[in-house]
Amino acid sequence: MTTSTDPALLHLLWLASPALPVGGFSYSEGLEAAVDAGVVHDETSAGAWLLNQLELVQARAELPIAAAAHAAALALDGARLAELNAWVLQTRETSESLQQAQQMGRSLVVWMQGLMPDAAVLPLLQKLKPAPTWPVVMGAAAAARGAALEPALQAIAFGWAENLMQAAVRCVPLGQTSGQRLLARLVQVIPQAVATALAASEPMAFAPLLGIHGARHENQYSRLFRS
Repeated sequence: MTTSTDPALLHLLWLASPALPVGGFSYSEGLEAAVDAGVVHDETSAGAWLLNQLELVQARAELPIAAAAHAAALALDGARLAELNAWVLQTRETSESLQQAQQMGRSLVVWMQGLMPDAAVLPLLQKLKPAPTWPVVMGAAAAARGAALEPALQAIAFGWAENLMQAAVRCVPLGQTSGQRLLARLVQVIPQAVATALAASEPMAFAPLLGIHGARHENQYSRLFRS
């Protein structure tokens, strides 16, 4: 009996894993502040919050940036990567969200240095100032791993969904079964979010409620998460 494996698929599973040492587990992306304000208080409201984030932030901003970075990495276009990185830095609405984008981006570059030091795009990512940002590095890393664009975006979206589901389980709080039902709802709409991202002519940053809760989180009295 013979078996075959798809290295690109395995690498995508690796990139999407919560075990990737980039610190994503320490951020709730405004969810903890929404819980503190009573906007999110159970499985239903957590689902509504995360579905909105998937539609308004992931599909319109993060995934289009990752898609553009994927193309730029394949072309080894350092100027384009710098342009995308600058857009991310300029559109973060709070200091915590900016810190997250830079810290996770730096950590993923360090991971690439250790696991794929010969990746042609790595020197271009290392040049990004003041720091490489998460969606740019993630898109570039997927390209360097040989992943096609659409499955790469699906993996990125799933990694985001799983991380935020786990944040909801901890801070709402929810049970594990509720968390899995919540993840199932997100998985159902990830294909549409990816399709929206692929069709976008340019990224769009407009999620005012997230910005408000993100700003409130910076002064929140008791916190489990860094955003």
